Amino acid sequence: MENDILKEPNFVEELLAILRSDIPAGELNEKISDYHDNDIAGALEQMTPEERSRLYPILGAEKVSEIFTYIEDVDKYIGELNIEKAAKVISHMDSDDAVDVLEEMDEEASEKIVSLLEGDAGKDVRLIMSYDDDEIGSKMTTNLIVIKNDLSVRAAMRELVRQAGDNDNIYTIYVVDKNDKFYGAIDLKDLIVARSDTDLEDLIVTSYPYVGDHEVISDCIERIKEYAEDSIPVLSDDKKIVGIITSQDIVEVVDDEMGEDYAKLAGLTSEEDLNEKTNESMKKRLPWLIILLLLGIVVSTVVGVFEKVVAAIPIVICFQSLILDMAGNAGTQSLAVTIRVLMDENLTGKQKIGLAFKEMKVGLCNGLFLGATALVAIGAYLKFIKHDATGHSLLIALCVGGALILSMIISSLLGTLIPMFFHKIKVDPAVASGPLITTVNDLVAVVAYYGLCWLIIIPLIS
Repeated sequence: MENDILKEPNFVEELLAILRSDIPAGELNEKISDYHDNDIAGALEQMTPEERSRLYPILGAEKVSEIFTYIEDVDKYIGELNIEKAAKVISHMDSDDAVDVLEEMDEEASEKIVSLLEGDAGKDVRLIMSYDDDEIGSKMTTNLIVIKNDLSVRAAMRELVRQAGDNDNIYTIYVVDKNDKFYGAIDLKDLIVARSDTDLEDLIVTSYPYVGDHEVISDCIERIKEYAEDSIPVLSDDKKIVGIITSQDIVEVVDDEMGEDYAKLAGLTSEEDLNEKTNESMKKRLPWLIILLLLGIVVSTVVGVFEKVVAAIPIVICFQSLILDMAGNAGTQSLAVTIRVLMDENLTGKQKIGLAFKEMKVGLCNGLFLGATALVAIGAYLKFIKHDATGHSLLIALCVGGALILSMIISSLLGTLIPMFFHKIKVDPAVASGPLITTVNDLVAVVAYYGLCWLIIIPLIS
């Protein structure tokens, strides 16, 4: 009995049974009205194209548009409709959702649908599509409530009710002046509890944050996140409201930014997906791999310079990967911290220098600890496992420990300075630093390790 109570209901299965039944259209719509659109979307995805084609006219364009906002690859399902019906469905969507759908479709079909969109739907979609992908205007929605600042509280409530039929982002009400310029914002709760004789001016927050429609997303996303509002207005150059960025939009933008940064740190020009063709993936990966190949040849050439060290003491090559890995890890940690800090455009030169010294200090402290650990562990390994002479074991362990300290200090510094340099010359530090830092750190580690062996051990055994 207890298991039945705790068992999670399977709404999708219930919906499939309803949607596949032969009940009249009115009864079917009434039954599914008790279910969330996300569950209905899940049921649609499990149906055949023929079943869905029968269902679309029964549900109606407005309901289909609400369901489609919860389907990831919605272009596949839009394609099951003819152009006129597809345009009707898209016209009922929020402008930002409509643009997302249109961008997933092939260009010819997208252009045909846009040409069929009429009234405010067509105007709003064309406005959002006019912005570049990296501009905040491309992520906004025109679903918002706007009132004048000279209304009474009672009149403002009437205006809210009138507009709420077409716009469901009602928790923040935006206010404009007589010239339609942004004036401020009112919290819905404040308007609801206000007395009818309250002056509307007392409810308006005139210093409410906003962003410009042509602002670059990466430049303002941190500022938007800091305010933690349900929505923030997007203004044109003449301070008129053209749309809003909602908290859901912000989550999607942050997710996109993280995906792009992850791709950049991996040396890709942009994100890849499961359906991408081999030649397209190669175009994204190959440029940096060619550069890294050339840098790798430089590293190998440097190792060749120390050929006499490897020939005289073959055991030292066993610990090369240890030094390279630890240097790479230290550099990557500093790189991640620096790229995150560089997102603050107000960072001063003094703060950047302070960050570089801090990372060097962290590298030194970590290097000392790990170097001491390596010295003891490797010395013991060579003495008791490999049965080397005590002096010989100590010298090699000392070179490994010393190389760890040196390489971690330098790698931590490079992990900070390299992204700062690229940021200074207006090159995205995530794009340039990610692939470069590993190879540069390898070079540092190789020189530090074999250089110490050359200076300390070779003179003693010559």
